[in-house]
Amino acid sequence: MASEDVKTSESAVSKIVNLAEEAKLAREEIKPTSYAVLSICKSLVAGGVAGGVSRTAVAPLERLKILLQVQNPHNIKYNGTVQGLKYIWRTEGFRGLFKGNGANCARIVPNSAVKFFSYEQASKGILWLYREKTGNEDAELTPVLRLGAGACAGIIAMSATYPMDMVRGRLTVQTEKSPYQYRGMFHALSTVLREEGPRALYKGWLPSVIGVIPYVGLNFAVYESLKDWLVKAKPFGLVEDSELSVTTRLACGAAAGTVGQTVAYPLDVIRRRMQMVGWKDAASVVTGDGRSKAPLEYTGMIDAFRKTVRHEGFRALYKGLVPNSVKVVPSIAIAFVTYEQVKDLLGIEIRISD
Repeated sequence: MASEDVKTSESAVSKIVNLAEEAKLAREEIKPTSYAVLSICKSLVAGGVAGGVSRTAVAPLERLKILLQVQNPHNIKYNGTVQGLKYIWRTEGFRGLFKGNGANCARIVPNSAVKFFSYEQASKGILWLYREKTGNEDAELTPVLRLGAGACAGIIAMSATYPMDMVRGRLTVQTEKSPYQYRGMFHALSTVLREEGPRALYKGWLPSVIGVIPYVGLNFAVYESLKDWLVKAKPFGLVEDSELSVTTRLACGAAAGTVGQTVAYPLDVIRRRMQMVGWKDAASVVTGDGRSKAPLEYTGMIDAFRKTVRHEGFRALYKGLVPNSVKVVPSIAIAFVTYEQVKDLLGIEIRISD
């Protein structure tokens, strides 16, 4: 009887030990997964915050750029950066400078979150394939590979949030004289769906995709390549202990933004013009207050290019480039730096909580 009790006790102890071992193994398996999920969430939050902060900082210039891109060439109201900003202030007040920024932030936060997260995941995948192909476990991403990762990230993010960008463009060009006022982003989305159909939400998508490849791709490629070069070469004493200062990161982001936006800008103009097509009660800045309508009906991207150049000249493809240049450089720079700073901040908080 005693031996049976001993055997029973040994069996119970053995089961407890086995359960403890299984629990330990389960925790070890779950831990990397939880860290991976935590890393993903950190990347998404950092990207969203970076997008929201950077766009709000340059919202007046963003609005002016779109107004210059789509205004009727027969009834010019906005003629340059300084004059355009003064005109908005005089006719619409302080709030006019930030018109459409709410919708822009609602779009750019998920857009930036998806873009930065997609870039990190695409970079890891491309780097793994590159190392497998070359057989070099220490290989690093080349500028061309970074360009590919950036382009993939840009296309995924832009496609996921494009309907919001389309209605944001229309909300931005509304003025007090517009014959029909969208009351907000959701009202604009429902109105476009009801009056123009679901395909209307993707007007201008093709030039956007084409433009995203050089724009976002070059942004990431130039930014990351400049950072790597500065860390390795350490020119002018800009780098200490393999760490770049915030000022240096801003300069890298500014250079990346300048290159990307200059190459892709004509496609951005065509995208905005295609987004205005089919707008029954278009804003007065588009129709020219009814005095003389610009050729707004485009059958596609090529047709939009052809009509824009024929009616307004080649320079029309760069309308709004000046405020966009002023806007893009600090916007991209602030986005990159904010992203990295928020990730560092979240990383510190995570380590403390552990």
